[in-house]
Amino acid sequence: MTSPHDSSLGRSVAYPAHYDPSLLFAIPRAPARAALGLAGDAALPFTGIDRWHAYELGWLDRRGKPVVATATLSVPADSPNLVESKSLKLYLNSLNSTRLDSADAVRARIAGDLAAVAGAPVEVTFGLPPFDGAVGVVTDLDRLEVDIDDYGPPNPAHLAIADPAPVREVLVSDLLKSNCPVTGQPDWASVRIDWHGPRLDPAGLLRYLVSYREHAGFHEQCVEGIFLDLLRLGPVALSVEARYTRRGGLDINPWRASPGHPPPPVRRELRQ
Repeated sequence: MTSPHDSSLGRSVAYPAHYDPSLLFAIPRAPARAALGLAGDAALPFTGIDRWHAYELGWLDRRGKPVVATATLSVPADSPNLVESKSLKLYLNSLNSTRLDSADAVRARIAGDLAAVAGAPVEVTFGLPPFDGAVGVVTDLDRLEVDIDDYGPPNPAHLAIADPAPVREVLVSDLLKSNCPVTGQPDWASVRIDWHGPRLDPAGLLRYLVSYREHAGFHEQCVEGIFLDLLRLGPVALSVEARYTRRGGLDINPWRASPGHPPPPVRRELRQ
């Protein structure tokens, strides 16, 4: 079994001179999910995707002329493996000196290589989604005047119900931060919670999100932890999306939701 410490993270790696799909590194999802209380043979309590935005993509056309593009890569949450971020960056860079017949051939090759590592079909489209705008009514948790002194580990004891009467609301915060479990580098994100259930205590929710501040975990695992902690409060429906800021020409946007929940708008944050 591979672990994050077997990957290229935290190591000096030569810039790839040729196309090399072996650079891609798979991290099994099962161990982190087991730590969250999800049995390997049980049905997942959520659906979702890991949506990557690639800002630095290039290759050579059949005449050797460079081509540049951006792309959106979507890995299903029920795939057995996640794709480690630095390996994805190195893999995409390995295309820079490779001649390919067409943009569609590039898309098909990336989709096939990522699917082989993730263990499930991966969708690849060229281009990026638009920046997020004012969509509907949201509660901005960051405007709350609250005292906070808990920065980790993640503390679900902060979560509480303020009113048992059911509500539907979207709660957002730009204050989610965690750390890479291998390098210790900070990962910053905006989080969007679509909640249908008894009204949450917003101050407690903000304190809970801030308690991830010193937590070491991959982006996808942090979102699943947030989803599961909120799920224990008994919502009718729940969606959690974190939009992480860019690193190495890539950003990731994990989304987890109760089965049947419509996906959130496919957008980017201004910080991305």
